[in-house]
Amino acid sequence: MNREDTPLLAVIQMQSGESWPDNREQAGRRIAEAAQAGARLVVLPENFGFMGACEAKRLALAETPGAGPMQAFLAESAARHGLWLVGGTLGLREPGQRRVRAATLVYDDSGHLRARYDKMHLFDVDLPQGGERYRESDSFAPGMAPVGVDTPFGRLGLAICYDLRFPELFRYYAQDGVELIVLPAAFTETTGRAHWEVLLRARAIENQCLVVAANQCGSHPGDRRTWGHSLIVNAWGEVMADAGRREGMALARFDRPAQRELRTRFPVLTHRRERLTSR
Repeated sequence: MNREDTPLLAVIQMQSGESWPDNREQAGRRIAEAAQAGARLVVLPENFGFMGACEAKRLALAETPGAGPMQAFLAESAARHGLWLVGGTLGLREPGQRRVRAATLVYDDSGHLRARYDKMHLFDVDLPQGGERYRESDSFAPGMAPVGVDTPFGRLGLAICYDLRFPELFRYYAQDGVELIVLPAAFTETTGRAHWEVLLRARAIENQCLVVAANQCGSHPGDRRTWGHSLIVNAWGEVMADAGRREGMALARFDRPAQRELRTRFPVLTHRRERLTSR
């Protein structure tokens, strides 16, 4: 069995703030540690470059696709360490567009951009506990389509944070032949405590996919708190790695042969009734 059959994967858990240089240093240090441990695929959390109270500052950091310091950092890090890097999220603004898109970028081990996914489901909610209110659509435009990309470790599906609550997206990926799904996130402490692990395990079980979820953690400017507990969950719903509540990382191997055997011996996806109608 070669290393492509059981690649080591890493989720990076960050406590990002308002300083891009500080966030870059934190991300770079953790990527280097993951590479030293032998990770072949590394996933950063949502908003890895900025988590702050001022929306204007966040939007000011939005980059033009293909140019900007965050994109340069991701490409250079992937190439320097010879690994595939899922770059959390950053804001991308097309020329002439008012609203930004929250984009996840995937770079291969030579530093080439291989995929871009724009967050499809925007977090416009009033939480029932704590009086928290979020309106992502005030500043961000939704993405329009799922994105899968072929990698040496299998076909990879992309999702971001709030997307986790929409099982049809994950089912699309299962039908598209995806073997693992990555999910950068900044899940709040309130919703994370209640729903984070159970939703990740459900998406993995339903679609017989490995799910790799990198979350923010701790306190951020503006009294925002995120849950942490970045997880790697296998297709049977077992938590293989948990980064806990503090900044750091977690590692686990993706056993592709075992997952393929599970899909063969327990062929749930072939038993679907696509057309459900009432009598």
